[in-house]
Formats: sequence, C-alpha cells, structure tokens
Amino acid sequence: MKLRKLTLAFLCFLPLATWAQEKTALNTAKLDSLLTVLEEKNKLMGSVAVFQGEKMTYSRAIGAASIKDGQQTKANTGTRYRVGSVTKTFTATMIMQLVEQKKLTLQTPLAQFFPQFDNAKTITVEHLLRHRSGLTSFTTDPAFGQFMRTEKTEPQLLEAMARMKSSFLPGEKYEYSNTNYVLLGLIVEKVTKQPYAQVLQKNIVEKLKLKNTFYGGKINAAKNEASSFMFLNNSWFELPETHMSVPHGAGALVSTPQDLGIFLRGLLQGKLVSKATVEQMKTLKDNYGLGLLTIPFGKLSSYGHGGIIDGFTSMLTYFPEQDVTIATTFNGANTNGNDVLIGLFSVVFNAPYKIPTFEAPKNLKLDLALYEGMFTSPTFPLKISMKKEGDQLMGQATGQSALMLEARSETQFVFEGAGITIEFSKSGKSNAYDQFTLKQGAGKFDFVKE
Repeated sequence: MKLRKLTLAFLCFLPLATWAQEKTALNTAKLDSLLTVLEEKNKLMGSVAVFQGEKMTYSRAIGAASIKDGQQTKANTGTRYRVGSVTKTFTATMIMQLVEQKKLTLQTPLAQFFPQFDNAKTITVEHLLRHRSGLTSFTTDPAFGQFMRTEKTEPQLLEAMARMKSSFLPGEKYEYSNTNYVLLGLIVEKVTKQPYAQVLQKNIVEKLKLKNTFYGGKINAAKNEASSFMFLNNSWFELPETHMSVPHGAGALVSTPQDLGIFLRGLLQGKLVSKATVEQMKTLKDNYGLGLLTIPFGKLSSYGHGGIIDGFTSMLTYFPEQDVTIATTFNGANTNGNDVLIGLFSVVFNAPYKIPTFEAPKNLKLDLALYEGMFTSPTFPLKISMKKEGDQLMGQATGQSALMLEARSETQFVFEGAGITIEFSKSGKSNAYDQFTLKQGAGKFDFVKE
C-alpha cells in the first residue's frame, strides 16, 4: 500500500529474458557488492533476505534506521520496517482462515457488515479480495494527504470510504483499491470480535513463530523501528508518518524481510490454510488472486505482493519451482527501485548482470547557465524551472520541492530517486538549451522555454 497514492506500478518491473536459470550456489559476494555500492553512493537504505528452501542463505541491512541531529543509527538485520500493501496478503490469509472455519464465505455480502456502501448487497467478500468490488480507493481523495496523518476511528474511516462513489458494478472488472482491504480488515474484527492485531498474533505470528511482525503504531526508534527517508540535496530527510489507524488491513503491518520470507513460504506450503485454499488464493483474474499476484522474472514465475507507504517500499516473492523466497524492505531510495530489484533477482538466479558504479562522467564540464529558464508543456500540468545553484542544476515544478539533477552527459540529466530522465536540446534560436523531454516511467513530456 502506498499511502501517498497507492499503486501497483512498483510491481511491473521485470523484463522477459532468454537466459536459462541454473541451480547454483547463491553468489553472496555479488549481492554484497551490489548492496555496498548502493549504500556508499547514497542510493538505497533497507534490508534484504533470501531463502533457499527453509534456509535463509542471505540477510543484510544497509543505511540508517533513524537519523537524529544529523547522526545516523545504522540499520541491522533485526530492524523493523513498515511493509505497506504486503499487509494485504496477511489480511487475505486471515479472511480465508475464517472461511475454512465456516464463519464466513466468499459469497458473504458486504451489506452483512457495512450496508452504507454503494452496491453493498451485491459486493461479496471475494469481490473485495480480488479488487473487483467497484469501490473507489479512498486514498485517491485529494484530501487524503492530510487525512492520513492523524488518528481515525472506525466511523471516520467508514465515512471517508463510503462517500467515494463506485466506479463500476461488482465483478465487472479489476481495479486496485485500498478500500477493499481496509474493509476486509474490519470484517476480520467484526467476525472474530477481536482487534485485528490480536487475530494476526494468534492466527499467523504465533503459528509461524515470527519474531518481528506486528500491527504498527508510531515509529519507535528505541525498538529498532525504521523511519523512512528521501534523499535531497546530498542529504537524507525524514518523511512524515502515516497514522497506522488509517491503512488498517490494507497496509498497517511492520515486519522484517526474514519474517516476511517465513510467512509467504509457510502460507504457500499450507501451514496457515489448507493446500486447497492456497490454490484458491493463487487462482488469478486479471493477474490478481486472493491477496496474491504473480511476479515474473524472465522465464521464472513467482507469487507474492509489493507495498509502498510513506517512503517505505517492500517486495515479497516466492518462486515455487526453485523453492526460493526473496524479501526486501527499503526505507529510502535515491535510485529506481525497480532497477534494484532486477539487480537482486539477477544475482540470485545467476542471470547476466553488471553491478552499476553510479559514477558521473569524468571530465564533463558544463555551463549550467545554458540550461536555466522556465519551461512549459502542453501535456504536463506544472511549469518546471531550471536553475543553477553552485555546480548543480536544480529542477523545480510549480509548488514542489527543488530536485538536484545529476548530469549523465552534456544533454542528459537524471533524478534517479523518482526515475526521472531529462533530455535537453537546442532549437537553434540561441546557444542555450531551450527545450527538453522529461521521461518518467511510461510518461513522456516535451517542454519548451518560455
């Protein structure tokens, strides 16, 4: 769950490849080299765990868990991170446990618990699990950025979700919505008559002997809980916290990669629900099952989930044919997170991969004054100013923070933390760079100087 604006785009990162995966010993030295350069170049903070079968064969944390008065407290392999939408797989598991106990069915209507929602009589538990309810995610409300910062009661949550109009009829199609899983978390509480945190503890944490998984609260550095950060102008800055009463069953858990790996492998091997229920959870419609989705890497296929909340990003994935589990929890990224995951997966599965150096081009001397100006685009809603500050070029969209752009060549600048690439060019009207193309993900926007 990303409680800035939740999206699954983070998961769509793995390209098809033609290499053949071979079973070899894990190259821990290469994993160390990758994580070391990411840490030394201030590109990433977080933790990684790799399991081969039941054995955890790699575990490492890099960067800071917290920063106070400029002093970093280093993360370690026991540091706990908010995991965002990975919570959804836990919530789906608890729902399916209730189904197996015959306290609920997949066809139970939402109206049995919360009749105030659009189409509540025809929305089923299965619709919620599969994101096919038609309920619009309350995280898309323009006011959500403020709503998420303070404690909310159940009535306040329900009111915020129920006022969002449905976008389609139940079952008609797939649309990822945090509202679905907040409601499922509340249904767990209604059926069991216990708080979500207690059901989690009894039905998952104790069964798998997890040591560091719990429903989150205010981040407590004294308990080795990580804050999240953004890298800006050569420094890591702490980001505000979402109040954990808001994400609930959609994104409120805290964990470690070690615990996450044990959880997912245990779930898929039938330690929490029956093998028949596991197959139900793995059955996909529009690439989403019951709290699970499939994540490909080349010719390999896995099941898992990703999550984003505040500045935290997480990925949990299990490759059944290889019996390999990979779990990551990042609390700060100054590079493209998808590229990091591709690197990790490539090393684990012995695919061709060259560890990046993140070195700026040598002997590149630029007259940054030639790039300055205010730029506009007919397809982008904000103006962007380019300004020289010392020996750096700063880009700033209207109303946004300034970003330090790194030169890759005379015409190419990047802000890796958000996956932004800017290609400058000249129209020929002057010696200055008076136009550029901004690329971010699938977006491509052409700008010209005013």
